[in-house]
Amino acid sequence: MDHAAFEALQAKLWKFMEEHVYPNEQKFLLQQREIGEASNEWYNPPILVQCKAEAKSQGLWNLFLPVDSAEVAGRAGGGLTNLQYADVCEILGTSNHIEFAAQCCNCTSPDTGNMEVLARFGTEEQKRQWLEPLLAGDRPP
Repeated sequence: MDHAAFEALQAKLWKFMEEHVYPNEQKFLLQQREIGEASNEWYNPPILVQCKAEAKSQGLWNLFLPVDSAEVAGRAGGGLTNLQYADVCEILGTSNHIEFAAQCCNCTSPDTGNMEVLARFGTEEQKRQWLEPLLAGDRPP
């Protein structure tokens, strides 16, 4: 991604953080705690589902997948270099609850590392079964 496009992406990410992440950090923690206290079932807090949909609609999704890995996989990534993604991580890291910010943009470990391995070295069958659901933000079967 060229410098001007990356600066525009950074500005969009900062705005997303200000409008969707920072104001909802406490709500995320509260909903997460309520889910844990209510049952043994695992599911995303509603505020996270909302923020993920918003990030995806704004093109702030799968930013971690570098250009070369996305190209090898034949799948879409963020279009960033690893150095540019480091700057994205710095922005996500300004959240008091980095796991919330990173989850909003589908940039959370261990999924990111697993997706990169699958993108580079997975068979087409493995990519369909495991990579595509992870890139979509869904749990694989």
